[in-house]
Amino acid sequence: MNTTLHVRRVAAATTAVLALSLSLVACSDDDGKDKAAGSAAQSEASESAGSGEGSDATTTDKPFGPACSSVPKEGAGSFDGMAKDPVATAASNNPALSTLVTAVKKAGLVDTLNNAENITVFAPTNDAFAKIPKADLDKVLNDKEQLTKVLTYHVVGQKLTPTQLEDGSYEALEKSKLTTSGSDESYEVNDSAKVVCGNVPTANATVHIIDTVLMPKM
Repeated sequence: MNTTLHVRRVAAATTAVLALSLSLVACSDDDGKDKAAGSAAQSEASESAGSGEGSDATTTDKPFGPACSSVPKEGAGSFDGMAKDPVATAASNNPALSTLVTAVKKAGLVDTLNNAENITVFAPTNDAFAKIPKADLDKVLNDKEQLTKVLTYHVVGQKLTPTQLEDGSYEALEKSKLTTSGSDESYEVNDSAKVVCGNVPTANATVHIIDTVLMPKM
């Protein structure tokens, strides 16, 4: 065989082998990149789904409402602090609920509320009590039986979530019915009292702070 022809054939075969090898390497790299990109996209989608973005899942388990901004950021009166204490104790650490706490003490209901389990308290603010003429408020505060009736009308024997406030009718501990309505973090009780800071957790209760005192039928 001609030596020159043999050399040319060997060179051509070598070139073909190298070309095939490079092609296979390139395909392998592309597959790896595609798989990596797919994994990254899948991971990103999973993280997005887990974060709750684009849904209202995260809004239903946190306090909401315009008055929540006035709650202390730290300490016993903060949301974290109140969550550690039973409801009457937790309320006593919130400056906006001092009149309510005074009323609860006068009625002798501190232990009753602190020892209850899984209740909802509609808690009137100081401004809510201020809407009542002073003479009328003093009369109620000094009549333990009437005061107890008013205060227990603000307590329901189950924890009510925002969803349950949308259109509900519940029996208060006082035994009368109260109604709730609303949506999208805007709720009312008995079509008169607005929830100004809802879904506040305490150790044994959910508190919905309201701007008007609820009055049962006397």
